[in-house]
Amino acid sequence: MPSSRRSFLHCLSVAIIWCTDNPLLLGQKLTAQESLPAVGDSPDNGGPLATDLSTKITPAAIRKAMEKVGTWELNRTLTHFNDDWTFAALYVGFMAAAKSIPDKKFEDAMMAMGRQLQWRPGPNPTHADHQAVGQTYLELYLQFHDSAMLQPIQRRFDAMMQRPDDPAKPLWWWCDALFMAPPVCALLFRATGNKAYLSFLDREWWITSNALYDPKEHLFYRDERYLTKREANGQKVFWSRGNGWVIAGLARVLQYLPIDWPTRAKYVTQFRQMAARLAQLQGSDGLWRSGLLDPDAYAFPEVSGSGFIAYAIAWGVNEGLLDRASYVPVAEHAWTGMLSHVYSDGRLGSIQPVGAAPGQFKPASSYVYGVGAFLLAGSELLRLASSSSLGSKLLNERRAER
Repeated sequence: MPSSRRSFLHCLSVAIIWCTDNPLLLGQKLTAQESLPAVGDSPDNGGPLATDLSTKITPAAIRKAMEKVGTWELNRTLTHFNDDWTFAALYVGFMAAAKSIPDKKFEDAMMAMGRQLQWRPGPNPTHADHQAVGQTYLELYLQFHDSAMLQPIQRRFDAMMQRPDDPAKPLWWWCDALFMAPPVCALLFRATGNKAYLSFLDREWWITSNALYDPKEHLFYRDERYLTKREANGQKVFWSRGNGWVIAGLARVLQYLPIDWPTRAKYVTQFRQMAARLAQLQGSDGLWRSGLLDPDAYAFPEVSGSGFIAYAIAWGVNEGLLDRASYVPVAEHAWTGMLSHVYSDGRLGSIQPVGAAPGQFKPASSYVYGVGAFLLAGSELLRLASSSSLGSKLLNERRAER
């Protein structure tokens, strides 16, 4: 039997086994908003892959890829915006694209979204998934200083911070929450100067970290249900998108956390620990599989987790928190790996559907939060490429002066 056919049958059998007899699937029920068709789809065939994108790490090449993927997603979802976490992750990508490409249509879309939603967070008063949209509201507030963009999310957090913690269950009891809500706290501080938001962030972040962070593996469990779960190979279960959420959340918190904040060093240490471990686990194609410690059990690389990881690592290099020589190759390899999953129309594939654990999916599977991750990663790769280009230009100018 040809090796390609054997490989296909192996992947198919793994997928069937996963879906029918997998102890990691713990009966997650999707919400109505998570189930909306606009969140994404998994067609059997996404059409031909793109042939017009370059894997060169240059500003022009990166901008072209961001524009292609971002425009496809914007055209697909423009009339379906909502306040759920799925779209909130896309919005932060659109904001990054608006600033870094730059392309005002993405900012205009986010302004329209905010007005449509009246700058309100989702309906649940304490759930992080209903607060993530506040990141975009607050980024726009910092640009335009319109109090309408600030007040609803500020009222939500002010009320939530008055509630006592439940010793039996952390407020942010699942690791994804560390991307959704903590950056809102940091942005609220930046918008108001009120350090109470940072004190609240400190308390809740480290409650969650103490519950879910493995100090030996330097990775997060998705939630406490996974502390004793194991992959098929006997390894602990660490979900790539879950850890992508966390390290990207760390980057976005550190972006707004004051340099002299007393616990900043703890966040930096955790960020560096996670970056080092994730770099060790990077696949030969530049991407990360859905299950970090059992990559051979998963048929395809997972682009949403990979995008968030690439974003955080590139951001860390740009901000001087990670060693350039060690981590630039990691970020660049991830970027070129993601480009291999862009289709000719701009669809970004190999994105795991909404879930809570490692899983199988189709090659053309595309979801909004994965595009957000891709655009975030692109924005930081663009910074890397631009600084490299500037450095080369200055070096050449100096050589010419000699």
